[in-house]
Amino acid sequence: MSTSTSRGTATTAAGTDARALPRLETGNPHLDLILGGGFPGNSINIIMGEPGSGKTILAERLVFQNARPGDRSILYLTTLSEPLDKVVRYLQQFSFFDEALLGNPILYDSIGDALVEQGVSMLVPRLKEAITRDKPKIIVIDSFKAIHDLGASLPEMRRTLYAMAGLLTAYETTAFLIGEYGAAEAAHYPEFAIADSIIELARNKTGTRDERYLRILKLRGSAYREGLHAFRVSPDGLEVFPRLVSPQLPPSYRLQVERVSTGVDGLDRMLGGGLPQGRSTFLLGPTGSGKTTLALQFVLEGVRRGEKCLYVNFEENPSQLAQQMASLGANPEELAKKGLQVVYRSPVELQIDSIISEVFRAVSERGVRRAVIDGVGDLLVAASDAQRLHDYLYALAQHFAARDALAIFTYETTQDGGGLWARLSALADNIIRLDVETDGKVRRTIRIVKARGVDHKLDTGEDRITRAGVQVG
Repeated sequence: MSTSTSRGTATTAAGTDARALPRLETGNPHLDLILGGGFPGNSINIIMGEPGSGKTILAERLVFQNARPGDRSILYLTTLSEPLDKVVRYLQQFSFFDEALLGNPILYDSIGDALVEQGVSMLVPRLKEAITRDKPKIIVIDSFKAIHDLGASLPEMRRTLYAMAGLLTAYETTAFLIGEYGAAEAAHYPEFAIADSIIELARNKTGTRDERYLRILKLRGSAYREGLHAFRVSPDGLEVFPRLVSPQLPPSYRLQVERVSTGVDGLDRMLGGGLPQGRSTFLLGPTGSGKTTLALQFVLEGVRRGEKCLYVNFEENPSQLAQQMASLGANPEELAKKGLQVVYRSPVELQIDSIISEVFRAVSERGVRRAVIDGVGDLLVAASDAQRLHDYLYALAQHFAARDALAIFTYETTQDGGGLWARLSALADNIIRLDVETDGKVRRTIRIVKARGVDHKLDTGEDRITRAGVQVG
């Protein structure tokens, strides 16, 4: 995606040229994507959220992204939230901090004492003095909520905000008002009426960990990506994972589709020649039925054919998975050299937005032709919102199809999922079921439950797991 600073042009999320609306980059390309190219230049923006949600980090990353020696200055004003020296001290822990930019062009100052002594009436004269003297292209006020709380009355705040908006507009300055606002305050406080954009940062407390999300509540004159977008705080600032949406043009299903081998000859025969290219397959079965083994054979066959492959796994750590590959006669190091990327995430710390985002990047940037998500049940356990997971998987399957890539999703049938499977099954082009029967002796079976638009055998076959992998009789 092409973006630029306030002196250039930007391309929006919808792909349109935004020459009439200059942009400020945030320092995070994924956040710029969500914003349709960045924050509008010469605008008033509110960044809201509870304490500790990441508001200040977002603002400071933007400040350093847009600071250039010899360019117009950037003014960062603190009020009554945190002492100025404490803000700068914590700022130094981040990789984007550059001491050489402090003082010129980045100016930090505190107006807390003046606010206590003079009240909110001092704000506009102080801003006018700073704008006349320093000509800043960006002004950050952290926290603006503290200024609102000091206002003697609502009419006073409205007059102050009206004068401030006129001043900032006249001098072509982009302002960021940081505040610990809640949803109820956003609906009634006058500063939200003058804002050109509003970004909310929120926390969702789930069990032993927190999930962080941001969303755009308002972005005047711009297209943007709606919904909740996950993020986490890293040494580089906010690491943002844009919500995955379906491709604008859904894939078209051809009557004659190339068949490709699954790596299991007997299964290929049951499928009438293999899996159709560009389709998504759900592989169901209880523990020990051979789902992971068959999925590994699928990607090993892809590597053998010279294809880029991706294997995403949540249960077996890299050492365990390497042992399984070796047991199938494969060398994990050689597989990596030939195009197999293995992604492991512990189910304890699993965050669905980050892993789905990583899968999407691998497919789009590396040209992945085969992918395995092993398994969906772990994503379900990690998801705080089953509908959100369903939407992500649907969008991911559509992106696989749009790129003519094959995908296998494994799902353990003993994981109930609260009825989620009934909805997931609708997005699968193919469903293959593995079972373990124990009527007198252990017997493994395989059955094609669904194969959209292609001939396939309906009979239940018998399979066994050998040193060579899953074999279907």
